[in-house]
Amino acid sequence: RALFGESLVNLDEPQHTQLRRIVSRAFTPRILAATEEDVRSVATRIVDDMLRERPADFVTAVASRMPFEIICNLMGIPEKERPSILAQVNRASVETGVARTVRQRIRVPGKGLRALASMQGMVAELGRQRRRNPTGDLISALVNADIDGQSLNGRQLGSFFSLLMVAGVETTRNAIAHGMSLLTDHPDQRALLLDDFDRYADGAVEEIVRHSTPIIQFRRRLTRDHRLNGHDFRRGDRVVLFYASANRDESVFTDPDRFDITRSPNPHVGYGGGGPHYCLGTFLAKQEMKALFRELLTRSPELRTVGAPVLVPSNFDNRVRSMPCAYAGGR
Repeated sequence: RALFGESLVNLDEPQHTQLRRIVSRAFTPRILAATEEDVRSVATRIVDDMLRERPADFVTAVASRMPFEIICNLMGIPEKERPSILAQVNRASVETGVARTVRQRIRVPGKGLRALASMQGMVAELGRQRRRNPTGDLISALVNADIDGQSLNGRQLGSFFSLLMVAGVETTRNAIAHGMSLLTDHPDQRALLLDDFDRYADGAVEEIVRHSTPIIQFRRRLTRDHRLNGHDFRRGDRVVLFYASANRDESVFTDPDRFDITRSPNPHVGYGGGGPHYCLGTFLAKQEMKALFRELLTRSPELRTVGAPVLVPSNFDNRVRSMPCAYAGGR
């Protein structure tokens, strides 16, 4: 916080509402329409590359590429900057929620902070350039927005970009990876989706997010006294929101451990559960997943994962490190 300011995800009223209004207004109909077309184009290109190169790891070749390329295109990040940004994203998130020994902490102190600082400096400079010469991308819209005389300054822009990169890329990448694994392990659900993709795609995306729960937990402090299920909580108390538990709540979901793309209703909390902190990227993440799975299932119906995903032992997110895959006729 001292270095980078408050992230949108950590703010409360009234600062949260003010910042969210600026960000929301930047998503103009023109930008959203261009993004929808870009999502389809990127999904097609990724599957083109996959079918040509037949990579062994689904995460690196497919799941990671989709959200990263979409957000870079949306923000207007120059191609030459992208390899560096991807490296910084990996450094910033690699140890999130992962236990480290004392030796590891001493050897690489502040590695994640340095990666965030590098990203923030780069995007702040882009913001200064786009303020002078707008190019029609999201960064231009954010720094030139005029909501009650306010727009994002360089620090706020950097914080928002870091949130998009670390949170938006990681969560969608993990949902895609887990989704491919679930559709391999449940051939009946895969066949149902493939038989009528337009009918079942929305339900499949919701069930993948519920079942895999890309974010496991968030720690918070209560902003006011509250009583829940007979328990009294006080303002300032530390609490943990366990998304993974909520998404398998037997009082809400029938047979909660079953993967069922026809599940309805499906009131999971994967995108924040509604309210003022409902994820701004929900619509985009769903678009990405639907476009990519449409390409994957219709153009490579024999594609499957081989074994369980290799997970990172994180208590924060359900992160997939790698996931081997196989194609028609073998690897």
